[in-house]
Amino acid sequence: MTRDDAPAGTRTTGLLAPVPDSLLAAMTQAGAPFDLDEAVPEPQDAPPLAWGVLGPGGIAAAFATQVPAYSSGRVVAVGSRDLSRARSFARAHAAAGKGQEVRAHGSYEELVADPQVEAVYVATPHALHAEHALLALEAGKPVLVEKAFTRDADQARRVLDVASRRGLFIMEAMWSRFLPGHVLTRALAAAGVLGQVRHVRADFHEPLAHVERLVRPELAGGALLDLGVYPVSLVHGLLGAPQRVTASGRLSDRGVDLDEVVTLSYPQATAVATSGMDGVSSKTAEIMGATACLRLDSVFFAPSALEVTWSDRSRPAVTWDARVPGGLQFEAAEVARCLAAGRTQSQVMPWATTLEVMEVLDEVRRQLGVVYPGQEG
Repeated sequence: MTRDDAPAGTRTTGLLAPVPDSLLAAMTQAGAPFDLDEAVPEPQDAPPLAWGVLGPGGIAAAFATQVPAYSSGRVVAVGSRDLSRARSFARAHAAAGKGQEVRAHGSYEELVADPQVEAVYVATPHALHAEHALLALEAGKPVLVEKAFTRDADQARRVLDVASRRGLFIMEAMWSRFLPGHVLTRALAAAGVLGQVRHVRADFHEPLAHVERLVRPELAGGALLDLGVYPVSLVHGLLGAPQRVTASGRLSDRGVDLDEVVTLSYPQATAVATSGMDGVSSKTAEIMGATACLRLDSVFFAPSALEVTWSDRSRPAVTWDARVPGGLQFEAAEVARCLAAGRTQSQVMPWATTLEVMEVLDEVRRQLGVVYPGQEG
């Protein structure tokens, strides 16, 4: 079964391999027993939620396919500045709508005003995230904003301030934070099963320099916001905000970043996050502890397998295949659960996390000399 042919109502967690007994035993011995059903709730069991998609691009198509197939949510409307694009998107995803049509709107204003839309998914280019998140918030709608959350930390603060004043939910769509493999990785590291984490390494390089939005400074193009946010977010999820950020990289002739090597320094650890849009990498990640190393297989930020190897070579390596179809259903289900509980932010992906990651990205761009139109240098 592929992520595109799953029938609506497919249960994701039932497709997961059991967590190896040796890892569960290590967690229990560390005083932090791990329950997969509790740590990774089944998306089909989340409260139903009717989504409106703002911006019918590629990631929006994945969202509109995976959320109805693998969660209790459904996509009921799409908005575009081009009504023909909205209609085409609506036709393509009507079959996944769980018996309900997907309405097409020829403007974003119409989408956020649609009374049947209970939450808005913002999937436009980075430079427009703040504008469109604010549009949805002003319409009184909770919002899921595709990563990177905004162009920079200043925009993020303005958006979060409006959400706070209006008492509305908003969350960055960093889907990897909710994936089973990442949930277990953070739990193992936090419990000390790997020993003191000493170093984290993650890379995401993909030849995307032909993509128009990524080469245009006015659309906040470059590798960092599109690709680099993944390894930086992984490091943050394990180690928190760094004490120091050091960056080097290459810029295009239009002034956007082609690649970057980001070193993040902590009192007891270091991390290296690399990204680029004119080369290819393994897209793997490693968390190196004092007693064990955990590797997230390619592609590390998607549903993947993980392997734990021990410094004690008499202990056999342990692998867990945490691959499941889709992946975006986990973040959508988190939104639904938070709204049902009356929360304005997720405990897994809180506002402070989004701000701290955005501040790291700002510092990287400052050191590289990347300045988007309308920003001060």
